[in-house]
This record gives sequence, C-alpha cells and structure tokens, in this order.
Amino acid sequence: MEIADIRNQLTQMNEKIISFRGSLDLDQLEEDIAEAEHQMADPTFWDDSEKAQQVINANNTNKETYDQFNQLAEELEELEVMLEMIQEEADPEMEAELEARITKLNEKMASYELSMLLDEPYDRNNAIIELHPGAGGTESQDWGSMLLRMYTRFCEQHGYQVETLDYQAGDEAGIKSVTLLVKGHNAYGYLKSEKGVHRLVRISPFDSAKRRHTSFCSVDVMPELDGAIDVEINSDDLKIDTYRASGAGGQHINKTESAVRITHIPTGTVVASQAQRSQLKNREQAMGMLKAKLYQLEVEKKEQEAAALRGEQLEIGWGSQIRSYVFHPYSMVKDHRTNFETGNVQAVMDGDLDGFIDAYLKLKLNQK
Repeated sequence: MEIADIRNQLTQMNEKIISFRGSLDLDQLEEDIAEAEHQMADPTFWDDSEKAQQVINANNTNKETYDQFNQLAEELEELEVMLEMIQEEADPEMEAELEARITKLNEKMASYELSMLLDEPYDRNNAIIELHPGAGGTESQDWGSMLLRMYTRFCEQHGYQVETLDYQAGDEAGIKSVTLLVKGHNAYGYLKSEKGVHRLVRISPFDSAKRRHTSFCSVDVMPELDGAIDVEINSDDLKIDTYRASGAGGQHINKTESAVRITHIPTGTVVASQAQRSQLKNREQAMGMLKAKLYQLEVEKKEQEAAALRGEQLEIGWGSQIRSYVFHPYSMVKDHRTNFETGNVQAVMDGDLDGFIDAYLKLKLNQK
C-alpha cells in the first residue's frame, strides 16, 4: 500500500471518529457515569434490588460506550504517529504492521458503528425467539429446524448463550415449534431484525419426484423484560395447562408434568416453557414470556396506529415475508425490506447474518 493510500485511510477513519463524537454526548455520558457511581456508593443502594440492578446495567452500558470510543480514538492517534515515523524514515516492517493495524481498527470501528444504531429502549436486553413453521407438514417443519440451526450458529459466533424454553418435535423431521432465550449484550437489538416470515425455495429431500417446494416459517422476536416493566394480567384471563416435557427427538426430560402452557384468552396468545425441572419455575418462565408478548402486541398496535396516521400500511401475519432463501434453481438469500442479498447461501445457513442485520438497522435509522 502506498503512503498516500495509508494517509487517505487514516483521514477517513478520523472523519468517522469525528462523526462518532458528534453522535455521542460525551460530557453527558461522563455526568451519567459519575451520578451512577455516586448512587452505587450510597449505603441504601441495594434496598431496592431491582432498581439497583437497572442502575448497574445502565452504567455498564454507558461506560462501555465511553471507554470503547476513547480506545478507538487513542488507537487512531497511535497509527497517525506510526505514519509520521515512516514518512520521516522508511521502515518496511513498521509499514506492514501499520497496514495490519489499520485493517483491525477499521473492523473495530464498523462494529462500534453498528452498536451505536442500537438506541431503542430494549435493544440491550436478552431476546426471546419463537419459530413456527407454516402449513406443509414435514417440509416446513424441516425448514424450521434449519432456521433453528442458523440462529444457534449465529449466537455461538457472537458469544450469546442459548436456552431452549420449549421444543415441540416434528412428526417425521424438524420441529413444530421452538422457543429460545438468547442471553447476552444487545441480543434483542441485533435479533429483532429477524421478526417476520422466512421463505424457502428448494428441491425437497422428502419428495421422491424431486420437485421444487416452497416452505414458510414464522419467526417472532421479543425482548425479555425486566422488573421495571409492569404488564397487568388478569388471572381470570388465563388458561394454564401442564404436560410432560420433551426434547429433540421426543425423549422425555422427566416423567412428571412439569412443562407449562399458558393461554391468554382475550388475545389468543399462547406461551410454553419446559426448560426448568419444576412446574413452578416453568410457570414463572412462561409468565415472563407472556408479559413480553403482550407488551410487544401493545407496541405493534401503536406502530400500526402511527403508520395509519402517516398513510402507511404495515404488513402483518403470513403476508409479511421478510426474506427469501432460494436453493434452487439458483442460490440466493434476499431481504425484501432492505434488498440486501448474497449468493453464499451456505454461509447464511451457518449463521452469517451480520450483513442482513447491519442493513436492517441502517434502514430503521434512516426511517427515523
């Protein structure tokens, strides 16, 4: 790489740092961090444990944002010093090191820029993902299991923990439904882009005539709510069933009816949990999921009303196909909201969703 090219790259990176600084109110961040640490030093801080945890979580987020920005700015300064040294006296070894560090810093900046797009109230929360294959029997249920693998791989690659809350195996293959809890920083912020209907086109391995089939799977994503959100639920509106928990392949996790299914009669919302050993724990888990779903329904209702006022029509239900995965007659995965696409279908099915998520977050930012 020529010295002029290196200088040009560093100039572009400096412009990004200036842009980040403009987006962040660093003085306010410093004040918020100082105020939180003052609260945490108070002897009565832990009297309200839920509020205390919220303060700690918010402070950790602010410190991470603040520290990461300063680290990026400091690294860029170091690279500019290296360039000055090379310009004064040629040093091929140092120049190679500089080029490598520029590449790494560019990657860090891209990651930081993406995290700055996550500014909605629950973006930093854990995420609950539900997969529900559409009509089509084994073919659709197999598609559901393929998406389950895709999301599991994505979570592994990003250091997220995945807990299976409910698993209903398919009749011959695949799944009838699955509910996952994804734990980790910004889990909901990143995974909310996956909400909608995912469409698969392929030659079915279950069709002896080797015909092309189209399958659908609905993906629902909601934030796991903390104690700060109060969702009122009337116990008279609930139907609670218990059943034996089972895992992949249908094997029984235990012989007692520890799994819990709760139906919210007014909305028809159904949630289930079988991850815990005790019925009581599963009931608590299911109630938490129900609160998240009812909260999400209220948010979506307000979004629909706002869209109607703007003269827009938001697609809902099975008509809202957000992404197509075409295996045959050509290879392509395309997001219909952002038009982002890739021909590397295998990489996507192995969990490479970053391009789709990035494009979605930037689209939402531009719509604000």
